[in-house]
Amino acid sequence: MRHRLSLTLQELGAKSGVSVGYLSQVERGNATPSLGTLSQIATALGVDVDYFIAKPQTADSITRSEHRARFAIAGSSIEYEQIGIASPGHELTSFIMNVPPGYQSEVVTHVGEEIIYVLDGEISQTVGARDYLMTAGDSLHYLGETPHCWSNKTDLPARILWVGKMQYEKSAQVGPQQSQDRDTPDNLVPLRPSLRRE
Repeated sequence: MRHRLSLTLQELGAKSGVSVGYLSQVERGNATPSLGTLSQIATALGVDVDYFIAKPQTADSITRSEHRARFAIAGSSIEYEQIGIASPGHELTSFIMNVPPGYQSEVVTHVGEEIIYVLDGEISQTVGARDYLMTAGDSLHYLGETPHCWSNKTDLPARILWVGKMQYEKSAQVGPQQSQDRDTPDNLVPLRPSLRRE
Protein backbone atom coordinates (compact mmCIF):
# COMPACT_ATOMS: atom_id res chain seq x y z
CA MET A 1 0.00 0.00 0.00
CA ARG A 2 2.88 2.39 0.74
CA HIS A 3 4.42 1.75 -2.67
CA ARG A 4 1.03 2.06 -4.35
CA LEU A 5 0.71 5.55 -2.83
CA SER A 6 4.33 6.38 -3.80
CA LEU A 7 5.22 7.17 -0.19
CA THR A 8 8.72 6.86 1.22
CA LEU A 9 9.23 5.34 4.66
CA GLN A 10 10.13 8.82 5.90
CA GLU A 11 6.86 10.26 4.59
CA LEU A 12 4.81 7.45 6.09
CA GLY A 13 6.66 7.85 9.39
CA ALA A 14 5.91 11.57 9.47
CA LYS A 15 2.22 11.01 8.66
CA SER A 16 1.71 8.14 11.11
CA GLY A 17 3.90 9.19 14.02
CA VAL A 18 5.63 5.78 13.87
CA SER A 19 9.41 5.61 13.59
CA VAL A 20 10.94 4.80 10.20
CA GLY A 21 12.97 1.99 11.75
CA TYR A 22 9.89 0.33 13.19
CA LEU A 23 7.92 0.72 9.93
CA SER A 24 10.78 -0.95 8.12
CA GLN A 25 10.70 -3.86 10.59
CA VAL A 26 6.95 -4.26 10.06
CA GLU A 27 7.31 -4.26 6.27
CA ARG A 28 10.08 -6.86 6.40
CA GLY A 29 8.06 -9.11 8.70
CA ASN A 30 10.39 -8.61 11.67
CA ALA A 31 7.85 -6.89 13.96
CA THR A 32 4.12 -7.00 14.62
CA PRO A 33 2.51 -3.68 15.55
CA SER A 34 -0.04 -3.41 18.31
CA LEU A 35 -3.59 -2.60 17.28
CA GLY A 36 -3.04 1.05 18.19
CA THR A 37 0.11 1.36 16.09
CA LEU A 38 -1.57 -0.48 13.23
CA SER A 39 -4.41 2.03 13.33
CA GLN A 40 -1.92 4.90 13.12
CA ILE A 41 -0.34 3.32 10.04
CA ALA A 42 -3.74 2.64 8.47
CA THR A 43 -4.87 6.24 8.97
CA ALA A 44 -1.66 7.53 7.43
CA LEU A 45 -2.26 5.28 4.40
CA GLY A 46 -5.85 6.47 4.08
CA VAL A 47 -7.45 3.12 4.83
CA ASP A 48 -9.40 1.69 7.73
CA VAL A 49 -7.70 -0.80 10.04
CA ASP A 50 -10.08 -3.37 8.54
CA TYR A 51 -7.84 -3.26 5.45
CA PHE A 52 -5.29 -5.20 7.50
CA ILE A 53 -7.55 -7.06 9.91
CA ALA A 54 -10.59 -9.18 9.17
CA LYS A 55 -12.38 -7.42 12.02
CA PRO A 56 -15.87 -8.78 12.66
CA GLN A 57 -18.67 -6.27 12.18
CA THR A 58 -21.14 -5.86 15.02
CA ALA A 59 -24.65 -4.93 13.91
CA ASP A 60 -25.94 -4.10 17.37
CA SER A 61 -24.52 -2.17 20.32
CA ILE A 62 -24.79 -5.10 22.70
CA THR A 63 -22.27 -7.93 22.80
CA ARG A 64 -23.05 -11.19 24.61
CA SER A 65 -20.09 -12.92 26.22
CA GLU A 66 -20.79 -16.23 24.51
CA HIS A 67 -20.94 -14.59 21.06
CA ARG A 68 -18.30 -11.88 21.45
CA ALA A 69 -16.18 -11.37 18.34
CA ARG A 70 -12.53 -12.32 18.86
CA PHE A 71 -9.57 -11.61 16.63
CA ALA A 72 -5.79 -11.49 16.66
CA ILE A 73 -2.91 -10.18 14.64
CA ALA A 74 -1.30 -13.30 13.19
CA GLY A 75 2.15 -13.75 14.67
CA SER A 76 1.14 -11.85 17.81
CA SER A 77 0.14 -13.69 20.95
CA ILE A 78 -2.50 -11.16 22.03
CA GLU A 79 -6.15 -12.19 21.62
CA TYR A 80 -8.65 -9.31 21.39
CA GLU A 81 -12.32 -9.51 22.35
CA GLN A 82 -14.35 -6.78 20.67
CA ILE A 83 -16.75 -5.13 23.13
CA GLY A 84 -17.31 -1.82 21.36
CA ILE A 85 -18.68 -1.07 17.91
CA ALA A 86 -17.50 1.20 15.11
CA SER A 87 -20.35 3.55 14.39
CA PRO A 88 -20.65 7.21 13.29
CA GLY A 89 -20.54 9.47 16.33
CA HIS A 90 -18.78 6.94 18.55
CA GLU A 91 -15.38 8.15 19.75
CA LEU A 92 -14.38 5.41 22.19
CA THR A 93 -12.68 2.15 21.25
CA SER A 94 -12.69 -0.77 23.67
CA PHE A 95 -11.39 -4.31 23.83
CA ILE A 96 -10.75 -7.07 26.30
CA MET A 97 -7.17 -8.21 25.75
CA ASN A 98 -5.97 -11.69 26.67
CA VAL A 99 -2.26 -11.32 27.40
CA PRO A 100 -0.02 -14.41 27.53
CA PRO A 101 2.90 -14.78 29.94
CA GLY A 102 6.04 -12.90 28.89
CA TYR A 103 4.33 -10.51 26.45
CA GLN A 104 6.01 -7.10 25.96
CA SER A 105 4.42 -4.31 23.93
CA GLU A 106 6.32 -1.70 21.94
CA VAL A 107 6.69 1.87 23.23
CA VAL A 108 4.07 4.12 21.64
CA THR A 109 3.08 7.78 21.65
CA HIS A 110 -0.13 9.18 20.18
CA VAL A 111 -2.78 11.85 20.61
CA GLY A 112 -5.69 10.63 22.74
CA GLU A 113 -6.15 8.89 26.06
CA GLU A 114 -6.39 5.37 27.44
CA ILE A 115 -7.81 3.55 30.44
CA ILE A 116 -6.44 0.15 31.44
CA TYR A 117 -8.40 -2.00 33.90
CA VAL A 118 -6.92 -5.35 34.97
CA LEU A 119 -9.53 -8.10 35.04
CA ASP A 120 -7.24 -11.05 35.84
CA GLY A 121 -3.53 -11.52 36.40
CA GLU A 122 -0.80 -8.91 36.64
CA ILE A 123 0.33 -6.17 34.24
CA SER A 124 3.42 -3.97 34.41
CA GLN A 125 2.65 -0.58 32.85
CA THR A 126 5.17 2.17 32.11
CA VAL A 127 3.98 5.71 31.43
CA GLY A 128 6.81 8.17 30.94
CA ALA A 129 9.33 7.62 33.73
CA ARG A 130 6.78 5.94 36.05
CA ASP A 131 6.34 2.17 36.41
CA TYR A 132 3.12 0.67 37.75
CA LEU A 133 2.50 -2.90 38.87
CA MET A 134 -1.21 -3.58 38.41
CA THR A 135 -3.24 -6.56 39.61
CA ALA A 136 -6.92 -7.51 39.27
CA GLY A 137 -9.14 -4.54 40.08
CA ASP A 138 -6.45 -1.90 39.45
CA SER A 139 -6.88 0.74 36.77
CA LEU A 140 -4.77 3.45 35.13
CA HIS A 141 -5.92 6.47 33.10
CA TYR A 142 -3.33 8.44 31.08
CA LEU A 143 -2.82 10.62 28.03
CA GLY A 144 -1.27 9.02 24.96
CA GLU A 145 1.22 11.88 24.39
CA THR A 146 3.39 10.37 27.12
CA PRO A 147 5.46 7.40 25.84
CA HIS A 148 3.98 4.23 27.27
CA CYS A 149 4.23 0.45 27.09
CA TRP A 150 3.10 -2.55 29.10
CA SER A 151 3.95 -6.18 29.68
CA ASN A 152 3.01 -9.39 31.46
CA LYS A 153 6.18 -10.38 33.31
CA THR A 154 4.59 -13.33 35.07
CA ASP A 155 4.25 -16.97 34.05
CA LEU A 156 0.44 -16.72 34.10
CA PRO A 157 -1.95 -15.19 31.55
CA ALA A 158 -3.55 -11.81 32.22
CA ARG A 159 -6.78 -10.25 31.00
CA ILE A 160 -7.34 -6.51 30.74
CA LEU A 161 -10.08 -4.13 29.66
CA TRP A 162 -8.70 -1.41 27.39
CA VAL A 163 -10.73 1.70 26.60
CA GLY A 164 -9.36 4.61 24.63
CA LYS A 165 -10.11 7.68 22.61
CA MET A 166 -7.54 7.79 19.83
CA GLN A 167 -6.90 10.64 17.42
CA TYR A 168 -4.55 8.85 15.04
CA GLU A 169 -4.82 11.48 12.35
CA LYS A 170 -3.12 13.91 14.76
CA SER A 171 -0.46 11.51 15.98
CA ALA A 172 2.14 12.85 13.55
CA GLN A 173 2.18 15.95 15.76
CA VAL A 174 3.77 13.77 18.44
CA GLY A 175 7.35 12.69 17.85
CA PRO A 176 7.89 9.15 16.53
CA GLN A 177 9.09 6.57 19.05
CA GLN A 178 11.60 3.83 18.50
CA SER A 179 9.48 0.71 18.91
CA GLN A 180 10.16 -2.94 19.51
CA ASP A 181 7.88 -5.94 19.41
CA ARG A 182 8.90 -9.54 19.85
CA ASP A 183 6.31 -11.08 17.57
CA THR A 184 6.70 -11.87 13.87
CA PRO A 185 3.69 -11.20 11.61
CA ASP A 186 2.30 -13.35 8.84
CA ASN A 187 -1.08 -11.87 8.10
CA LEU A 188 -4.06 -10.68 10.13
CA VAL A 189 -6.81 -13.13 10.95
CA PRO A 190 -9.96 -13.36 13.09
CA LEU A 191 -10.03 -15.97 15.82
CA ARG A 192 -12.59 -18.72 15.82
CA PRO A 193 -15.65 -17.60 17.84
CA SER A 194 -15.45 -20.88 19.76
CA LEU A 195 -12.16 -19.84 21.40
CA ARG A 196 -13.50 -18.96 24.82
CA ARG A 197 -11.72 -18.32 28.08
CA GLU A 198 -12.67 -20.99 30.59
